[in-house]
Amino acid sequence: MSFSDVIARATVVLAEGSVIERLRRGKKIGLDPHAEHALLIYDAEGRTELERLWRGYADVGREFSLPVILLSPTWRASEERLRAAGHGDMEKVNRDGVRFLAELRGRYEDYAPRIFIGGLLGCRGDAYQPAEALTEREATRFHARQIRSLAEAETDFLMAATLPALSEAMGIARAMAETSQPYVLSFVIRASGSLLDGTPLSEAVTRVDAEVTPRPAGYMVNCVHPQVFAEALDHECARRPGLNERIIGLQANTSRKSPEELDQSGEFFAESPENLAEGMMVARRRFGTRILGGCCGTDERHIRAIARLTTAEPG
Repeated sequence: MSFSDVIARATVVLAEGSVIERLRRGKKIGLDPHAEHALLIYDAEGRTELERLWRGYADVGREFSLPVILLSPTWRASEERLRAAGHGDMEKVNRDGVRFLAELRGRYEDYAPRIFIGGLLGCRGDAYQPAEALTEREATRFHARQIRSLAEAETDFLMAATLPALSEAMGIARAMAETSQPYVLSFVIRASGSLLDGTPLSEAVTRVDAEVTPRPAGYMVNCVHPQVFAEALDHECARRPGLNERIIGLQANTSRKSPEELDQSGEFFAESPENLAEGMMVARRRFGTRILGGCCGTDERHIRAIARLTTAEPG
């Protein structure tokens, strides 16, 4: 079954929980200030830790017989960032990051076809600073090579995550649409229903859907608490009925604090797996959200709690 098939037919798809933030929290593995975890695949200790984290999420999917999404370690693997990190071969890093996950998937034998690999990238600048966002034309030009590299690797789909502004998201979508891969855009939003640049989520989805062909397979939200997500969708679904059918997923963090508050805080905020899972179930029941995963503050315990509640639901 393809990624497009699974998001169309499956009632629940698990997505991974935190990876970068868990590495940072654990303090055993150093993250590159420019490329984050992209180069850890070339370090024995780094590879071991990455495999441990991703196997934890894949094991939950297998335990509950649910499809699961794992995202390549390429969120900060643009040509510009890798050059700053002292690594000049952007195509190789992106291919190798996907290959690392593909090899891990292959070890799951019968369950392997239910593990879907997303080729992940992010915005050029700070994901919490919309003023740093590229224009649409700049974004298409800046991201095109990385997008092609990910599309030509063993990815099932492409994903751009933690996007704060419509302009850069639109440019990324245009570059992704040039590939043969299904793709997903994932925004950071406020409880008011707007992206960090002030664009209403409903307007962002409407514009990308109308102006980019083929349009995204769907949209997600990441790095916000489930209650923030629910408040935002309540507001935006009133503006555009049926919007929830295009917002197919949530990777939630465990704090209700705003992006600015989280960005400036050195504290770690964690919510119990059970409480976060209950919040995710509210989003699922009210909006039909199908892809459920985690962001900052989460680990495999949170993903397991989500899986347990979804599989316990009638029907």
